Amino acid sequence: MNVSQDILIIGGGIIGLSLAVELKLRGASVSVVDRDCKQAAARAAAGMLAPQAEKIPPSPMLDLCLQSRALYSTWVDRLEDITGLKTGYWRSGILAPVCQGDWEDKSSLPNLNAQWLDADTIRQHQWGLGEEVVGGWWYPDDAQVDNRALFRTLQFTIKKLGIEVIQDNSVEIIREANRVVGVETTAEKLKADRYVLATGAWSETLLDIPVYPRKGQMLSVCVPESYEVIQPLQTVLFGTGIYIVPRQDGRIIIGATSENVDFTPGNTPTGIKKLLAGAIKLYSELQNYPILEFWWGFRPATPDELPILGASAWENLTLATGHYRNGILLAPVTAKLLADLIENGKSDPLLTAFHYSRFRKNQIINIKSPSL
Repeated sequence: MNVSQDILIIGGGIIGLSLAVELKLRGASVSVVDRDCKQAAARAAAGMLAPQAEKIPPSPMLDLCLQSRALYSTWVDRLEDITGLKTGYWRSGILAPVCQGDWEDKSSLPNLNAQWLDADTIRQHQWGLGEEVVGGWWYPDDAQVDNRALFRTLQFTIKKLGIEVIQDNSVEIIREANRVVGVETTAEKLKADRYVLATGAWSETLLDIPVYPRKGQMLSVCVPESYEVIQPLQTVLFGTGIYIVPRQDGRIIIGATSENVDFTPGNTPTGIKKLLAGAIKLYSELQNYPILEFWWGFRPATPDELPILGASAWENLTLATGHYRNGILLAPVTAKLLADLIENGKSDPLLTAFHYSRFRKNQIINIKSPSL
């Protein structure tokens, strides 16, 4: 039996790796078991750090997102210092244009930095917007990170810190009474003092919790080589059902659909057509840009679209799943709060709103056996 003295994290996505790094830097021995899924939520993302542009109402979720956004700069600096790699973190701000016929909500959250721009001012702010744009909100404190670069940096951080990653597509959680006593994979049995479930959209295959896949299709284009500048789009554009995220190397990410189709793979003409139409309406400049890539991934959604964080029905199993659209944004704060909980038994009051019991009062969640 392969023994991890302290903690075994089930799931090697953004959330699982972020928590593994945080725990290791605090002195814990930690291992990760990972199914190496190429359609995980990290791919169905553009790396927006957008609690304001998303218009999350005043709530524990907004508090969680704002706290994580505030942690981001220091968090990625630490990862970059460890690895020498870049995460693509960029305080680009986010511009949320409003098109003719859309409802113009000119209210903003109190005590947060935001500015309404009229039709003339928004075009001074960003050249190339579509003719139907009649104004919009400017959120200078929202930002972005290159989600793929961040994931690579986290993977390299794991290697640099000597954290063992076990690759296996089949995992069964073994429990006795109110404790988890091991995790069985195809090749071996793994044992730890504490366990964390961070398997994203695949969580319901191990636990009877309401986390299910919501597919997102995306594509990317690039600025033509004939342009005098590498990237004319200097801010994220966040529209109704569409977002356009520029990278500093000239790529532009367009996303994303939101489809309840279980784990049905692949891009579809309908999905890509919808994305292109929405993007061109918002930023007509890109209609002749070369297309680079199409892809898709599966976000971990819950019925209330909020994550499931913290304690479980088993005293040594912690939950870190269901982040839906905000897994990239919430990685730093999830790692911090859950590391506090695991290390010191200290549960931040903010975690109360994300406890699993909000779905099944007074019921024990059952563990399932098949593959991850």
